[in-house]
Amino acid sequence: MQLPLFPELITLTRIRPELNERRYYQIEIVADLFGAVVLARRWGRIGRSCRMRHDPCADFGSALDALATLARRKRQRGYQDQHAA
Repeated sequence: MQLPLFPELITLTRIRPELNERRYYQIEIVADLFGAVVLARRWGRIGRSCRMRHDPCADFGSALDALATLARRKRQRGYQDQHAA
């Protein structure tokens, strides 16, 4: 399976049964109703309702930079990439 060089959607999970922890964090670059670029984030416990946040970005390039930075920080905190089966 070939992973994209600059993904527009990243889904990360952190599962630690010994701490009763099953969390996910999803980051996606989307366009809003007016065509502006938005960095959409969803996070929470797996199987529960999520929290969401939408951050406007100046352009697609800055959104890619923000997505990569957030993903790197989450990976440092123990989140791992969830690959499609």
